[in-house]
Amino acid sequence: MPDHVPDEAITHGDGGAAALAIGAAESLERTPGTGPGGAPTGRARSLWRDAWHDLRRNPVFVVSALIILFLVVIAIRPQLIADGNPYRADLAKAQAGPEPGHPFGFDTQGRDVYTRVVYGARASITVGVCATAGVALLGSLLGGLAGFFGGWWDTLLSRLADIFFGIPVILGGLVFLSVVTSSTVWPVIGFIVLLGWPQIARIARGAVFTAKQNDYVQAARALGAGNGRMLLRHIAPNAVAPVIVVATIALGTYISLEATLSYLGAGLKPPTVSWGIDISAASTSIRNAPHMLLWPAGALSVTVLAFIMLGDAVRDALDPKLR
Repeated sequence: MPDHVPDEAITHGDGGAAALAIGAAESLERTPGTGPGGAPTGRARSLWRDAWHDLRRNPVFVVSALIILFLVVIAIRPQLIADGNPYRADLAKAQAGPEPGHPFGFDTQGRDVYTRVVYGARASITVGVCATAGVALLGSLLGGLAGFFGGWWDTLLSRLADIFFGIPVILGGLVFLSVVTSSTVWPVIGFIVLLGWPQIARIARGAVFTAKQNDYVQAARALGAGNGRMLLRHIAPNAVAPVIVVATIALGTYISLEATLSYLGAGLKPPTVSWGIDISAASTSIRNAPHMLLWPAGALSVTVLAFIMLGDAVRDALDPKLR
């Protein structure tokens, strides 16, 4: 994609602008590294192909991606590695240690800790992925519109974002979720989206504001392209990279936030199986049965670390200053 368009080509009549815009469109439609007709030119790859080329050779990305892939698989089909029932209780084995067939021991109600750790991945991954998707979509939409149109819309969004930034997340969660009786993940997801969109909105606003100053966008505008076409065709592909980086790192943060709220009794509620709920239940028995706390806490830590490592690897691959 061309980064520079001569100003004189825009100002020397409609013919010059049309030729310039046609050339820009052709370069956008070619496969990176190819010329007209698909012939190889040996030119540099696009940002996305170059980033993927670097990611595949980054051990941090490979390890974190494999961990996340494993977590997603067991979140979808926990029966693949755990054939027990996470709700089945045997009080005779309350707080008992590991034994054959139960490598993580039992909790205070005699439930298998291993099975509950495996099934707990579903709630955490669901909250993290859905909340991140909601935050990214809402924040990108509002921030993108503010960065593109500016004016009163930009001012309104900035002041609204300041209000949400001023709400303490944990305190807001305790207040907002304390009145919710549902035991599903959706109230927690809704709360995270409600308080999480301003960060993405500011990132998207700055990226769109920078992208719309490029000369190829001005050429498209001179050719008569509408606002929708400029946003979707020319600006969004060049402004989405920082949003992806921030959202990927934030995903691990949202999983940690869900566990924290569940630990405090305001997030997910029984009978939902959650690492935060199990950590809360085990905190009072840490001296007598530390295994009840260590396994779900360890699973939570590994999951959050994997997503943060993935986000760091993606950031390094998409940041041109690090090349």
